Amino acid sequence: MTPEMVVSVGRDAVLTMLMVSAPMLLSGLLIGLIISILQAITQVHEMTLTFIPKIVVVALSLIIFLPWIMNVVTEFTTRLYDIIPTL
Repeated sequence: MTPEMVVSVGRDAVLTMLMVSAPMLLSGLLIGLIISILQAITQVHEMTLTFIPKIVVVALSLIIFLPWIMNVVTEFTTRLYDIIPTL
């Protein structure tokens, strides 16, 4: 295994991890921003107000994007298995 191959596999792993986690992170960020704006407008600064909507939105985005996430992870794993004979 050459250093270039290790870097390539590592880069693919990081890119796959970012792609898989992006929908949940972005939806949590977006709902957090919306709730923060609403809190600033209404001047209700309750810390627990943000947790429930974030949990619900992140869970919903996980359910919505789960087939795509499974496809991305399966493709990454297949690519890893395909390069095993070249090691």
